Amino acid sequence: MKLILAIVSNDDASAVSAALTAENYSVTRLATTGGFLRAGNTTMIVGTDDDKVDHCIELIGSESKRRTEIVPSTASYDIGRYASFPVEVQVGGATIFVLDVEQFHKL
Repeated sequence: MKLILAIVSNDDASAVSAALTAENYSVTRLATTGGFLRAGNTTMIVGTDDDKVDHCIELIGSESKRRTEIVPSTASYDIGRYASFPVEVQVGGATIFVLDVEQFHKL
């Protein structure tokens, strides 16, 4: 058995959850915050059999789209002045961890 932790954008979370549920995966959603943009995201927790891991990852990937956003950034100049300018960054997609599970109990 495997435990899949998938961190997805809040924009994609509903679609990912619906796709996994439609394929009979049990999904737990956690509201989380990323460190880089300090933007909200969703961490999905899925427990599944070893032979279904690849299919689960494919479903997550099909519903998690990368996109480009413009975010404000600041730069410091030598005498303590700051200027704000937009920076283009890639957001979305999914970060996925697959962990071995020694025991599983559903009580």
